[in-house]
Amino acid sequence: MKLFGSFTSPYVRHCRIALMQSGLNWEMVELDIHGNEAPGTPTLRVPFLEDGALKLTDSTPIVKYVREKAGQVFIPDVQDLDRYCLANTLLDSAINLFLLERSGLDLKVNAYTQRQQLRIERILAELDSAPLPEAGQLSDADYRVAVGVAWGKFRKRFAIDSHRNLQRLLDIAGEDAAFAATAPPAG
Repeated sequence: MKLFGSFTSPYVRHCRIALMQSGLNWEMVELDIHGNEAPGTPTLRVPFLEDGALKLTDSTPIVKYVREKAGQVFIPDVQDLDRYCLANTLLDSAINLFLLERSGLDLKVNAYTQRQQLRIERILAELDSAPLPEAGQLSDADYRVAVGVAWGKFRKRFAIDSHRNLQRLLDIAGEDAAFAATAPPAG
């Protein structure tokens, strides 16, 4: 099984966490997708996974597939699924702004980017209101929120100083071996 992606992608990070916890044989193939093509996927983004003839092009089915192949559970609760999806929306908006800013767009004078920033702020507040997991008991919704918040801090896309539960979630996740091992490289 091969996971294709970058070590800084939060979506790839969640897949790596699931794979590390699965006990399955897999390898990471690092890709630089700053050009216009990501070989092997029509989405032109990472992650994507190949397992024999099976090809998956999004992190959600990859994590689901890995969990189920390893005999583990993937988000059986609808409220956890909603929180997982909120974290995806947070990441989509933050990554979108990150890439637009990198391309030279002034984010402060554009109605679309202002709406994306408001979306980020509201989602952070909503995610901050969720109950915290016990140490060692993180669900895939917890992992998705944690990798999203950690990426936002890593890329300096948003602050969580006023969000105590999200800060605590990062502390709890930081005690998790797979979460710690998949942190983006410094520098």
